[in-house]
Amino acid sequence: MRFYLQWEGAKTQVGAVAFDAFAALCTFAAFFAGPASHAWSAPAPALTASKITLPTPPALAAKSYLLIDVTANQMLAAQDVEAPVEPASLTKLMTAYLVFDALKSKKIDLHDSVAISQQAVHMPGARLFLDPKARVPVEDLLKALAVLSSNEASLALAEAVGGNAAHFVEMMNQQAQVLGMKNTHFKNPEGASEPGQLTTARDLSILATRLMADFPTSMAYFSQKQYQYPYQYQYRTSGAPASNNTNALLLRDPTVDGLKTGHSDTGGYSLIATAKREAPGVGPRRLLSVVIGAASDNARATESQKLLNWGYTAFEVVKLFEAGVAVTAPDVWKGNAKSLPLGQPNAIVVDVPTGRAAQLRATLSRPDPLVAPYFKGQPVGQLKVTLADQPYLELPLVSLASVEQAGLLGRAWDALRLWIK
Repeated sequence: MRFYLQWEGAKTQVGAVAFDAFAALCTFAAFFAGPASHAWSAPAPALTASKITLPTPPALAAKSYLLIDVTANQMLAAQDVEAPVEPASLTKLMTAYLVFDALKSKKIDLHDSVAISQQAVHMPGARLFLDPKARVPVEDLLKALAVLSSNEASLALAEAVGGNAAHFVEMMNQQAQVLGMKNTHFKNPEGASEPGQLTTARDLSILATRLMADFPTSMAYFSQKQYQYPYQYQYRTSGAPASNNTNALLLRDPTVDGLKTGHSDTGGYSLIATAKREAPGVGPRRLLSVVIGAASDNARATESQKLLNWGYTAFEVVKLFEAGVAVTAPDVWKGNAKSLPLGQPNAIVVDVPTGRAAQLRATLSRPDPLVAPYFKGQPVGQLKVTLADQPYLELPLVSLASVEQAGLLGRAWDALRLWIK
């Protein structure tokens, strides 16, 4: 099947890929738009109001939930995503984010030995009964946090990175604002219930996707099914017995490779889960679910599995362009190049309701004429996409290369040509 883009009344053939399937790129990106502290960021087109009917998600026994196709940068389902909730141990994702950031900046090293404070030793909740005389490597503390949800490990890492818990909490809240988590406030690094410590399903999904994108190596920790912690006080000689990851889906579904559980008496059982399955013509396709307020450990896993399976079957995924491939390359004036390639720096991969790709159409809109200079990554125009002739979304296009101004003679010549035109 061949598709066409309409640009300023002219049609430009795109090729044999299902370009019209641009349809759903970016409900997610608009949903997660916010400032970034690292190089990665999603595009931020806005979903246009329409009468389009999308697949209905399954009924879930949870207070709030959402489902994201991370590969396509698209939100597939959501319910009460702005409702304030206790993050509980999902807080540890922010603790982990700051620890991996400190590792990246070489503030700490995986092999650094961390002293265990008396405050960490006596942490309530999920405990390992750490030996207060031990010095524990950062790597082991990260595994204890990710696999066993250890409160002691969380506090020990917070003290190692922030100097003390209070300063680390300040860092957590600052980072939350940088990531665009507008309705989140942390009070401690482990997630213990405390007045004023609140978040939303939306904000938690921002944190989870940014953790995976900014620090891909973190997945090796959160996907680990078991961990045998060697430094518990009561197992001085032989070490602790191996324990399963608190995320039960890791043991049920081989495509699941993360991410984190949470529980509080008032907030119920929660799970942020992510899976990666092969998609024809695309490769690995990652979905992420956030389920908040289930009734039990088993229920949060079951409801998360239900949501993930629905997402993989209700929507089909199409790769439209490889990373950095130009959608179009219009003429540019008064520049040191003749054309300006427009597209997206990441591969353009989109979800469409299963069986509806042929109903999609896209129109390109841009300023005319294009007059240099342009810098790489600069937004230049947009794609206006329809599904079954109904407005669906608007997706910004960016410059894939920089075009500097031409010399004086070149600019003068193009000025004359534009005047004649």
